[in-house]
Amino acid sequence: MTTTFAVTWDYRCPFARNAHEHLLTGLAAGADWQVRYLPFSLGQAHVEEGQPSVWQEPGQDTGIIALQAGVVVRDEFPDRFPALHRALFAARHDDGQHLEDRAVVERVLADNGVPAEAVFDRIDSGAALERVRAEHEEFVASHGVWGVPTFIADDQAVFVRLMNRAPHGADPAASVRAVERVLDLLTGWTELNEFKHTTIPR
Repeated sequence: MTTTFAVTWDYRCPFARNAHEHLLTGLAAGADWQVRYLPFSLGQAHVEEGQPSVWQEPGQDTGIIALQAGVVVRDEFPDRFPALHRALFAARHDDGQHLEDRAVVERVLADNGVPAEAVFDRIDSGAALERVRAEHEEFVASHGVWGVPTFIADDQAVFVRLMNRAPHGADPAASVRAVERVLDLLTGWTELNEFKHTTIPR
């Protein structure tokens, strides 16, 4: 039976990277999930009261270009989205690239078979930003989302930090198991509100 859920992302967050690597790895291995990828602007979440929003001044935010690019590819080039999604996380966290640099995002798009010009047409027109804003605000209002990655199923939402990655070549069974455990807690044991280790053994 297909499990349907959503997960938020912003490419700047290493924990979003971890969770989305597990999602991509599990799905590539045939996990029976229907996942909705939801953009969430960490920049907007941290705008101080009285200051202009990211929607008003997107140039102030270091993650909004990549987030818009991800949404355009998700919607208009869905066959390229898994590779592009993973690559944008890698550009930020593995390669230390600056995602506010348009040239960096253009290069990642091109390297993953996505026409950068078509994507930036949507960004420059404002259409991509409106889509990001609409989805961001929808789930802030409906589920009280405040960060990434947040897993959402029906009326339940939970912020999750998975500590391990699932890079290319990782065991998909581990990714499926990790995501299924999150989903089981999310929908099967709603009485649990917080469970956090006091230290991280490393």
